[in-house]
Amino acid sequence: MNIPIYQVDAFASKVFEGNPAAVCPLDNWLDDEILQNIASENNLSETAFIVEENHELHIRWFTPDGEVRFCGHATLASAHTFFKHLGYSENAISFNSQSGVLTVVNLDDYYRMDFPADSLEEIDLPEIIKVALNIEDSPCFSGKDDFLVVLESEEQLIKLSPDFRMLKEADCRGVIVTAKSDEYDFVSRCFYPSYGIDEDPVTGSAHTTLTPYWSFRLNKKQLKAKQLSKRGGIVECIDKGERIELIGSAVTFMKGEVMI
Repeated sequence: MNIPIYQVDAFASKVFEGNPAAVCPLDNWLDDEILQNIASENNLSETAFIVEENHELHIRWFTPDGEVRFCGHATLASAHTFFKHLGYSENAISFNSQSGVLTVVNLDDYYRMDFPADSLEEIDLPEIIKVALNIEDSPCFSGKDDFLVVLESEEQLIKLSPDFRMLKEADCRGVIVTAKSDEYDFVSRCFYPSYGIDEDPVTGSAHTTLTPYWSFRLNKKQLKAKQLSKRGGIVECIDKGERIELIGSAVTFMKGEVMI
C-alpha cells in the first residue's frame, strides 16, 4: 500500500520556519493503529489524515503519541496541500472534524482559517504546573483541552525552562503560557509533553484559546501574536465571538509516499 504524504511548514513564509505537519490524503480510513504508527514514524507534532466521504472532507490528527480532537496548524497544512498539490479549485475548503466544521480560505499569499473559539474558566494555578514551570502564583484558566497561564512579562516567558516529566502529569492536554509583548499584542509558548511534544513550534489551536483572553484584556478584536519557540511563527488573530479567525502562510517542504 502506497499513501501520498506531504510535509508542510505551517505559519511560515519559507521552509525551516513555523510548525511542520504531515498530510496524508486517504481513499478510506485505515485502522487507527496504522494511522498512529504512521504519525509516530513521522515524529512531527501532527500528522493529518483526510478522507472524502459523501462529497465531504473529513480530517483527523495524530501526534506521535495519540489522536487529538483539534489541531490548527495541520489543518492549515492540509488546506495548503489541497490548494497547491491536489487541484482543489474553489477558494475555500472545509473539513469535518471532532471539533466541528473548519474552513480555510485561500487568499493566494496566505490563508484565513475559521475555527471555534475556546471557552475559559479561571482556576487556581495547579501546584504541579507551578512547580514544573518554576513560577510564583499566576493567573490560570482552564479551556476545553489546555491550561492557560499568564505571566507578567515576555522576558519571564522567554526564560522558562519547564520540567517536562512533571508537566506530563498535569491533568490537561497541554499548557499554554503567555505574556503581553511590546512588539506584538501577545506572545506565547506551548507545551504538550503528554502527547510526545515537549514544546510545539506554532500552535493554531492554542490561539483559539489565547485570542479570547487577550481580546478581552486589550479590548481589541484584531491582534498580532508570536509564538516564541525555536522555529517561531507569527499568527494574525481576529476575535469574532464564538469563532476565531487565524491568518497565516504555509510552504511545502517535501512530498513523497508512505509504503506499507
